[in-house]
Amino acid sequence: MMTNLTAINSSNPILLLGCGKMGSAMLSGWLKEGLSSDAIYIVDPFLDNIRQEFDVINQTQLHVKLDSLPKDLKPSFVIAAVKPQMMDDALEAVKALDLTSSVILSIAAGKTIGYFEDQLGQECAIIRAMPNTPAAIGKGITVCVANDPVNDQQKAISTLLLETVSIVEWIDDESLMDAVTALSGSGPAYVFYLSEAMSAAGKALGLPTELSKKLARQTIAGSGALLEISDERASKLRENVTSPGGTTAAALDVLMSEDGLAKIIRRAMTEAKNRSKELAK
Repeated sequence: MMTNLTAINSSNPILLLGCGKMGSAMLSGWLKEGLSSDAIYIVDPFLDNIRQEFDVINQTQLHVKLDSLPKDLKPSFVIAAVKPQMMDDALEAVKALDLTSSVILSIAAGKTIGYFEDQLGQECAIIRAMPNTPAAIGKGITVCVANDPVNDQQKAISTLLLETVSIVEWIDDESLMDAVTALSGSGPAYVFYLSEAMSAAGKALGLPTELSKKLARQTIAGSGALLEISDERASKLRENVTSPGGTTAAALDVLMSEDGLAKIIRRAMTEAKNRSKELAK
């Protein structure tokens, strides 16, 4: 089974719909991993920056609209990276292409496999992926779920395509995607808000504003990096910082109280999960 990106070539290229931050991050990763520059077609209304950043891609492969694509184009993968509200129009135009051997790989939030099957047919191979924003710097995590027509080789290549920007996990139950969205999809915002809250608290305790911001930002960034490389559980790393009766223990008495951070996080993620369900309707 061929599982590297050389399996994709000019005869069965990738069609990338949308080349914003996430799309361009993936494209950069694909090229670094050996994807031929003639094996990618891009559709995006704003092409100037793309032309400058990816000058190895032939101008004939860059399109402002889908209807200007070659009519005989047979993409192996259609990466749907447009905003959810633009998806209807994008898929209507995609229907004009030969999709018989294509995989539709969507990274659009809230768009279910059923939505794509309704638009393109039950026989169409569809993968729904939920990345998060750190993928823009190659530090993301993406969770994927596929419908029955997707075969093992297509899953393997999809994993390679996404691994250029993130860790990749697969699930079999699409209903779990609402919880995935609540945890990792929305999760970066929780971390950024924690930085804001710590910075504001430091300022309230008398620290200069800029110093407080820098201390909060670097503490979170450094702790995240340590968590990533450590073999220890998060709870063990927490315990390593906490001396009995010390300053950290005093703070954790508040954060880990019955009405503390764990309860707030559960409540927040439940609201995010419920909203994810609503948006998918």
